[in-house]
Amino acid sequence: MDPVVSIRPLLAITVAGLAALAVLLLHNRERLRDLVSPLAAIAMFAIVVSMAPTVLAGGTVELRLFEILPGIDFAFRVDALGMVFATVSSLLWIVAAIYSIGYMRHLNEHAQTRFFACFASSLAAAAGGAFAANLFTLVIFYEVLSLVTYPLVYHHEDEAGWRGSHKYLVYLMGASKSALLAALALTYHIAGSLDFVTGGLLAGSDASAALLTVVYFCYLFGFAKAAVMPMHAWLPAAMVAPTPVSALLHAVAVVKMGVFCVLRVVFQVFGTGLVGGLGLGIATAYLASFTILMASVYALTRDDLKARLAYSTVSQLSYIVLGAALLSPVAMVGGIIHIAAHAFSKITLFFCAGSIYCASGKRNISDMAGIGRRLPWTMGAFFVASLSMIGIPPTAGFVSKWYLAEGAVAARETVFLVVLLVSSILNAAYFLPISYAAFFQAERQESRTTVREIPLVTIPLVATAILSVLMGIFPGYFLTLADGVIR
Repeated sequence: MDPVVSIRPLLAITVAGLAALAVLLLHNRERLRDLVSPLAAIAMFAIVVSMAPTVLAGGTVELRLFEILPGIDFAFRVDALGMVFATVSSLLWIVAAIYSIGYMRHLNEHAQTRFFACFASSLAAAAGGAFAANLFTLVIFYEVLSLVTYPLVYHHEDEAGWRGSHKYLVYLMGASKSALLAALALTYHIAGSLDFVTGGLLAGSDASAALLTVVYFCYLFGFAKAAVMPMHAWLPAAMVAPTPVSALLHAVAVVKMGVFCVLRVVFQVFGTGLVGGLGLGIATAYLASFTILMASVYALTRDDLKARLAYSTVSQLSYIVLGAALLSPVAMVGGIIHIAAHAFSKITLFFCAGSIYCASGKRNISDMAGIGRRLPWTMGAFFVASLSMIGIPPTAGFVSKWYLAEGAVAARETVFLVVLLVSSILNAAYFLPISYAAFFQAERQESRTTVREIPLVTIPLVATAILSVLMGIFPGYFLTLADGVIR
């Protein structure tokens, strides 16, 4: 099928960018300002969905703007992998925008205009990355995303915010300035282009195995947003940000951009044949497995709910990397659809953490005994999202983990099947006690203050919990897109 030339990829990015500008212009009119993000999110989602029929049919939507250097264009291409990321981020922006309004208003947070402007800007950058036609365009939006989310991490402007945001910027910008720049330069030197190519841009090149291995690991660690150990420490440190930002970082834009970039490198820069031939797949799989298990152990030791969720994210992201690294078609499908499964479930968990804090001021799990009787909708949604993280049917997490497990068997790598099973047990160990304590343990006498659900906060988290179940029952859309990636 011939590519469809259309301005719609640029329109999707522009809508979010204009939303950020509108928020700044309406800083003295709070009600109008707060309406901008939900309306822009709906418009962006509509534009993204309008391109889905073409992509589902096996086509692409393209737009080339201008040439930077010979073989390097600033260009957009909407394909199956980009559509997975764009669908998830644009859909979840709608509920995140509503949730953020309720959260920020209830806590009377300062600098709300800056917050909503940076939030919208981050979605523009995420869409730009999703629709990038080549490594140059992708890295531009990757860097922009780091810069516009920095003020969100530093939102509280205190000492903890400074430390967390400093680590955030050093890891994400430092890695890209060194490893990514080297990888881009070497790729251009070897291939004379930075375009994404089905089967791999570098496949068939006459570069040495040693050089290609160096380039590969420069990409793997340079895209630090993927949080593969040891490039993970920025993520727990960023938990100093307000909870809507944590949800943005962990479910919608930032970390998904990281693993999305890794998938682009595996599938369309190196190609699965070259990755397998160099033995890089098995090396990456062991590295991802180490991250999955170690991050889960760290999560078990954290009493702060957001910190536990942060280490859970480090672990869950490496499921996506593992799926790609196993190189079997079934495993790759599992890794791709885990982008959506994790997003729907993890944003629910962070929304719930924010709801608990808004309603009760509680951050630590040890203080949450009996809170489920005060916040039944919040903790009910938390339980559903926890089941998805563990991989219990009929939730989204079950579908992606099933494909990953089947892919490990198909690849004849039993050790990674064991990793998946042990990881699911660890997931249950650090998630289920929270729900048990919330619903079945007695509430502490001194904590019996007025605690109630906050509608603008509760409605979005219930909606995302429902999305986790709906994807588990009707995974066809994302499965079709995933099949389109590996064909």
